[in-house]
Amino acid sequence: MTAHPTPGDIEGSTPIAGRKLVNLALQGVGSHGAFTWGVLDRLLEEERLAIDGISATSAGAVNAVVFAYGLAVGGREGAKRMLGLYWQRMSAMASAGIFQPSLIDKMSGKFGLDHSPGYVFVDMLTQFLSPYLLNPLNYNPFKDLLDEVVDFELLRRRPAVKLFLCATNVRTGKVKIFSSEELRSEHVLASSCQPLMMHAVEIDGEHYWDGGFMGNPAIFPVIYGCEACDVILIHLTPTERADIPTTPRAILGRMQEVTFNSSLMREMRAVAFVTKMIDEGKMRGGKRMLIHAIDAEDVIGELSNSSKMNADWDFLTHLYRIGRDRADDWIAANFDRLGVESTVDLKTKYL
Repeated sequence: MTAHPTPGDIEGSTPIAGRKLVNLALQGVGSHGAFTWGVLDRLLEEERLAIDGISATSAGAVNAVVFAYGLAVGGREGAKRMLGLYWQRMSAMASAGIFQPSLIDKMSGKFGLDHSPGYVFVDMLTQFLSPYLLNPLNYNPFKDLLDEVVDFELLRRRPAVKLFLCATNVRTGKVKIFSSEELRSEHVLASSCQPLMMHAVEIDGEHYWDGGFMGNPAIFPVIYGCEACDVILIHLTPTERADIPTTPRAILGRMQEVTFNSSLMREMRAVAFVTKMIDEGKMRGGKRMLIHAIDAEDVIGELSNSSKMNADWDFLTHLYRIGRDRADDWIAANFDRLGVESTVDLKTKYL
């Protein structure tokens, strides 16, 4: 086990003169979360921004926890360092597994695993056998990695930002929000649990799957639990596709995208409705939310669906660089509009 760093100066939720206080909402599907890593890395360099709260799901939850822990132990530079460390270790761990891109996959430019013998074999098995049969001992090296990188006890004791991790209760079908003061690695696993690949994660007698089914991510926690009115959504899952999927794998992939975006679209419709009521003077005292997005939909849309399981370092750093560039462009174009107006047309994108 690697020794955890000692607590340092906390930078994050405490606003100072000249800073704009914002919330983050982080989507995530596996390796595609490396795009968000790049976005966060660039946002951490923006001294004019302070983070109030983060709502996150799946790989977004991983990024959120590592980000917050890094802030707690080393400020902005600590957060950058811990995010880089996590993704490096995750890639190194995956390099010892069977999900390796083949030469054909690498030549395709779509960063998938469609021709990887290991991936094809496991993908086929999961269509017939549950993870309870394939992995009866419930071995999960991802938990060990999280506990190695993040000192959850310290994170609970000294939260640098408010955290809200989304999971789906398997029994009730309702969204469950885990907040900063209770977080352990099990909560991150619950938010990231792919039902065909992992056992449902048991916490306090309830079982949980990936939060994307009911909140990708949920927006209401930062509306009610944070001071900031601005929400910057790191949007990974494509809402639109130009082509109709015709193969079984493409159909399943698109079904997951539609499912994972549905809860977000409902919440955005609610935000648009409340905003309209406030603007028309029909709702006094309502909190007017300002919505922004740093978008990776076009990038993810060009990738193979199986790329979300590809942890090859070249692929992760490719997404990281795009994320940094997108964040840089977004800051240049929209920073002055923070606290003033939304930079996403909710009607066009979500209604």
